[in-house]
Amino acid sequence: MNLSNNTIVILKNFSAINQSIFVRQGNVLKTMSVMKNVLAEATVEEDFPKDFAIYDLNQFLNGISLHDNPELDFSNDSYLTIREGKRKVKYFFADPSVIVSPPEKEIALPDDYVEFYLEHSQLEKLLKAANVYQLPDLAAVGENGTISMVVRDKKNDTSNEFSIIVGETDKEFTMNFKVENIKIVPGPYDVKISTKLLSRFDSKSRKLRYHIALEPDSTFYI
Repeated sequence: MNLSNNTIVILKNFSAINQSIFVRQGNVLKTMSVMKNVLAEATVEEDFPKDFAIYDLNQFLNGISLHDNPELDFSNDSYLTIREGKRKVKYFFADPSVIVSPPEKEIALPDDYVEFYLEHSQLEKLLKAANVYQLPDLAAVGENGTISMVVRDKKNDTSNEFSIIVGETDKEFTMNFKVENIKIVPGPYDVKISTKLLSRFDSKSRKLRYHIALEPDSTFYI
């Protein structure tokens, strides 16, 4: 088996959510943060022949990068063999019990109180502004008929703010996220936010989905 560039991109992103991963047999990859507030799921081209666990995913990917076109051999139950030409790596699997992994059951969003489309450039600007101004919070704010995505420091009344209008609404709400939890592959997304303090980001360019928890101080009016 060879890993596609798309799968490498997804695994690199997953390593930022959780350094470890438990891969189940099949073509669906899932990961969940140690705090259990971010869950990601992707359908990939590869069909993995067995369940296996990797403790240090970033290390594994760096090892893959040592090769140009490596072949992955899963024939051994204890380790993965990576081959290319005269080179061979024996990479041992981890114990799945030491890895925080998502449930097998699919998560259903309780409701879709807020829904909007977030363009690639908008997401990129928001995250860049959060980094430039050192702002820890991201909010979806509904007021005066519009939905805005705002980065700020909600604990500081004199905080710098950067905002982008992303849609229209007849509701009033402030749905708060931590910027540090927005660890998603760059691209356009359909975003839905539930009154149960859970959001879903569906990629428009990949078979990729994120569930991200909101902060408990979020407010909304039904």
